[in-house]
Amino acid sequence: MDYKDLVAVYEKLESTTKRLEKIYYVAKLLRDSNDKDLPVLILLLQGVIFPAWEEKKIGVASRLVLKAINVATGIEAKKIEHEWKQTGDLGKVAENLVARKKQATLFSRELSVEKVYSNLKQLADLTGQGTVDKKVKLIAELLTSATPNQAKYIIRVVLEDLRVGTGEGVLRDAIVSAYFPPIFGVYNYCINCNNTVPAADKCIECNSKLDGKFNSANIEKFESYMENYNNNLKSGKDKIKILKIKNLEELQHEVLNNYGVIVCEDEKQAREAYNFLVGSLQEALDISNDFADVALLAKNKGLSGLSNVKLEALSPIKVMLYQKAADILDAFEHVARPAALEFKYDGFRLQLHRNGDKIKLFTRSLEDVTAQFPDIVKVIKENIASRNYILDSEVIGYSPKTRKFLPFQHISQRIKRKYDIKELIEKVPVIVNLFDAVLVDDRNLIKLPFAERRAILKKIANELPYKIQLAEQLVTADNKEAEEFYKKALELGNEGIMAKNLEAPYKPGSRVGYGVKIKPTMENLDLVIVAAEWGEGKRSKWLSSFTVACRDDDTGELFELGKVSTGLKEKVEEGVSFEEMTKLLEPLIEEDERAGKGAKSVKEIRVKPQIVIEVGYEEIQKSLTYTSGYALRFPRVIRLRADKPVDEISTLSQVEEWYYGQK
Repeated sequence: MDYKDLVAVYEKLESTTKRLEKIYYVAKLLRDSNDKDLPVLILLLQGVIFPAWEEKKIGVASRLVLKAINVATGIEAKKIEHEWKQTGDLGKVAENLVARKKQATLFSRELSVEKVYSNLKQLADLTGQGTVDKKVKLIAELLTSATPNQAKYIIRVVLEDLRVGTGEGVLRDAIVSAYFPPIFGVYNYCINCNNTVPAADKCIECNSKLDGKFNSANIEKFESYMENYNNNLKSGKDKIKILKIKNLEELQHEVLNNYGVIVCEDEKQAREAYNFLVGSLQEALDISNDFADVALLAKNKGLSGLSNVKLEALSPIKVMLYQKAADILDAFEHVARPAALEFKYDGFRLQLHRNGDKIKLFTRSLEDVTAQFPDIVKVIKENIASRNYILDSEVIGYSPKTRKFLPFQHISQRIKRKYDIKELIEKVPVIVNLFDAVLVDDRNLIKLPFAERRAILKKIANELPYKIQLAEQLVTADNKEAEEFYKKALELGNEGIMAKNLEAPYKPGSRVGYGVKIKPTMENLDLVIVAAEWGEGKRSKWLSSFTVACRDDDTGELFELGKVSTGLKEKVEEGVSFEEMTKLLEPLIEEDERAGKGAKSVKEIRVKPQIVIEVGYEEIQKSLTYTSGYALRFPRVIRLRADKPVDEISTLSQVEEWYYGQK
């Protein structure tokens, strides 16, 4: 596929904020792609080169990109930097400068999607002497052949900052739209341009008026039009076959690829049918964590392919997530009585995988941290009576002197640490708290009731004090017993308790009410840092006053919520410090307008949105200052969330829900 075709879709995606339009444009591109291009397109639509679970990263800094633009255009570095300061977007800089580049392009050629992907993928593999020059050459080669708008998106992908609003929700729904028949009422057929488009007042393609009302008259009109359309076709194989259903079970038994459109009995059923298809795809995604694999399955094998996605140890899955309950009574209301109550430990989530002699540990962001926790590998190898499993756990640290639990921050540093592991193990030993089993002895347990999964977990786990144990649990229907258990959890230094439905399946990546958390404080927000300011006086060498953002549920777009610096410490040993945050953020600076190394003429810098922090606050307020429409009153940094990916930070809909809930 020509790269210009993908760029044309990028341009359309960037030009609209409407979710349905984004889904339509992505679906159309996927529908027209072959099996070879599809996996690459899926990645490039997300603005990445590697899937989330892959350890490799492009790892290219802004300064290297500046050099590549210089090599490709012949424009001197100072002018490129000046343009960067004006726009704050190196992709836009590349677009502008490629449009007026001085050098004649002697070896320019039409870029393909495969060529762009190949060059960018090589960036992660380069090591050793001469690496910088080789990376510059790979990027410059693409820019030399690129048109201005192609150059813009090449650079944005290099910097992992695509800015077109294709979050996981959009991509998921686009795959459904591309490879399953459209459902009448959710989609409509435009007789003016012969395109299947989202049901709306006007056609996305030709802007002609659509009658999107779902009623018997419109269904009859649509079926009559389809009949005439099919009768006028010369070839019978091109006919659009209609599947009329009366219940959702019919979708599961039909080979949907044989049909061109699905017609339901009413609008409610049409929406349920669409949600069923989306849910089927989401279930496959939750297990495989690979959009490309799932897209190929949907395209070539339909629903049967999605339902046969296999759960395999050593391949991380999305963990089950839990919403917050107001109190014990609210928790019982959500999960029914009796319920399983468990301590909510102040640690970090860890998936434990074993297949034969191989063991891997994954964070909730699917990061492989096996090397950082050899102590955990040893403990689970010796104390879990299975050689094939996926278990869910919470790891907490404790003081070797007092045996008291330590806050999350004490062990979070180990997630990123590549050296001095032995020293850290002695300084902050950890306890593995097992609380769920997803796969045991190659048996998929996802659909089993939680009570059965817990029983299997208990059977295979050999508990050792201060090494490995099952999460402390109480099964009860009694309010008083539950309150006492909650009080006990807090007294021991835990965050609160969990309440879980005993009959519920394990639902990867979903907050569905099968379990809730109960905490004594207002729910904190997990937000990503998008900007910061250089401090003043004794803090002038540190970044402070961090601008934080939540994300849109579907598009992944980030919306700012305010600035925070309270809660950070001046000394490293006291907690999360300004120095530590500065070291984390400096490599991510996108726009640093300081005149020189030590100058602070412009205080604010923008950073790649990668560092997630937990933020407490007194209240959520309406605000015209920030793009979210909300602001946090008295925000404070609680802790770093090195274990949490940006696509799992708090969403704008959650902020809105908690805003109205606090009233």
